[in-house]
Amino acid sequence: MRLLTLLSAICLSAISLVFAANYSDPLKPDLGSDPHIVVFDGYYYLTTTTYSNVQITRATTLEGLKDGETRTVFTPDDPSRSCELWAPELHYIHGRWYLYFSAGFCTTCCDTQRPHVLIGGATPFDTYTYLSTLTSEFGIDGTVLRFPDQLYFVWSCITSDLQGLCIAELLEPGTLGETHELSLPEADWETVGFGVNEGPAAMYHKGKTFLSFSASYCGTSSYQLGVLTYVGGDPLKKASWTKTGPFLQSANGNFGPGHNGFFQSPDGTQIWNVYHATANSNGACDRSRYTMAKIVKWDRNGQPIFGSPEPLGTVMQGPSGEPT
Repeated sequence: MRLLTLLSAICLSAISLVFAANYSDPLKPDLGSDPHIVVFDGYYYLTTTTYSNVQITRATTLEGLKDGETRTVFTPDDPSRSCELWAPELHYIHGRWYLYFSAGFCTTCCDTQRPHVLIGGATPFDTYTYLSTLTSEFGIDGTVLRFPDQLYFVWSCITSDLQGLCIAELLEPGTLGETHELSLPEADWETVGFGVNEGPAAMYHKGKTFLSFSASYCGTSSYQLGVLTYVGGDPLKKASWTKTGPFLQSANGNFGPGHNGFFQSPDGTQIWNVYHATANSNGACDRSRYTMAKIVKWDRNGQPIFGSPEPLGTVMQGPSGEPT
């Protein structure tokens, strides 16, 4: 019986690997900054920074996102959120989809940027309406962090006179608790150009909780990932996390890879990393950034291995469980 069970597991694994379509980067060559992907009901849903509105593209494969069905789900409706719409993210909370993004007044960028949230419906393609502004102070790149008994909101903020990461309890999808400082750019790899921690993204694997973030100024080729690993205790306290980095550095003609998100393969067996990069060897913070994706691998200690960006146009096997 054990032998039959083992053989069945091997066969299922092999089938899972077979049913994956090929893809190549970039998934979105224009306006591909700050990408975020969720997988729901057989579709990938991709959002990126378009600056003027919030759009969602869906397809059944990664490759299909290149010309997938696209909807504009939000256009500016108030001066306080009328310009520089950045970093939209989709999160499923209590049976509904919510869309978090950053925006501000049409003045000199970017002191008026604040995190905002839209409320949607039962699928990511349903209609969205404006819900709330989450903070009254500068804030960008908000994401949702999940623990079994509490949701948290993590974003890039000005704290201790630096652009670091803040965290607060997410009391309701549009309401935060008290703000706490979570991370500051202090290491050499976090301070190229000037010190930055931004673009946090949560990842969960075999009982461990991780928060990746982007470090250093985006207008340098040293924009790259760092990781906060939860080690126990109150998630609101800095001592409950350890920092490591840098990861996913510039390579193969792709510079400043960062501002990433994580998503599962359609069959739930793999974790993938979606991120942006630029062909500008000096790095860039502009519309030249494009969307890329790569599987996350793991070392023997259960720590993530992000690898390096592949040359554009390289044909690779997509996430397992995709229709071929």
